[in-house]
Amino acid sequence: MKQTDQLGTTHTFETTPQRIISLVPSQTELLYDLGLEINIIGITKFCVHPYHLKSTKIKVGGTKKIHFEKIRLLEPDIIICNKEENTKEIVEQLSQICPVWVTDIHTIEDNLKMISDFGQLFNRRTEARKWNDKLAFALSDFKQFIKDKPIKKVAYFIWKNPYMVAGSENYINELLQLNRFKNVYDAIPRYPEIALENLQEEHQPDLLLLSSEPYPFKKEEAYEMQPLVPKSQIILVDGEMFSWYGTRLLKAFTYFKMLHHNLEQ
Repeated sequence: MKQTDQLGTTHTFETTPQRIISLVPSQTELLYDLGLEINIIGITKFCVHPYHLKSTKIKVGGTKKIHFEKIRLLEPDIIICNKEENTKEIVEQLSQICPVWVTDIHTIEDNLKMISDFGQLFNRRTEARKWNDKLAFALSDFKQFIKDKPIKKVAYFIWKNPYMVAGSENYINELLQLNRFKNVYDAIPRYPEIALENLQEEHQPDLLLLSSEPYPFKKEEAYEMQPLVPKSQIILVDGEMFSWYGTRLLKAFTYFKMLHHNLEQ
């Protein structure tokens, strides 16, 4: 069986891969939702959904730092990585052990393609089709819900010291657009550092969205930031809903509806 990942690398498998290591938390959740729990042999310390995997699977490090020898001894058939979550060096190093499947998700279409790819790769085509049908229906429903909402200018914060935000060319920006949130930093790719003191004058955002990950923003930070952006509303948001791909998107649509209802009150 030959199959090409989202970086364009073609992999050859004599049989369906059985022993899977996942180095991407959202994709661990996807593998579980496709019925592959028994096949997952290794995960990262950040793979927190579903919660019980933390106690039933072997942790092989984080997303940026891995225990290479621990992974080698697990004798995986395939390792699942992501272009943004895992470094090129990690992928190259792991390729000495077994095929490394790398995903690259910028859009909802990319997300649906990943689910379909996993369905093919792990012989879970029916499960993958069901999930993509559910996501397509939920997407259509959400677009109907959001279509008459006013566009709001937003800055989406992912880090503090230095302050960093989501720019363009990433999945977060795609979901901001879907929510009719105009990202004031969408002219800058990736995750730029910004000067908070210039934000109000340069961009006049309606909303500042403070993510729960990778930096866990709290109410205290919102209070600290407010004097520098007195005309903006500051909201803490669940980072998993904006940045986790895979099946998490289904929960995200429900979360986004709740978020908009709260904004209207």
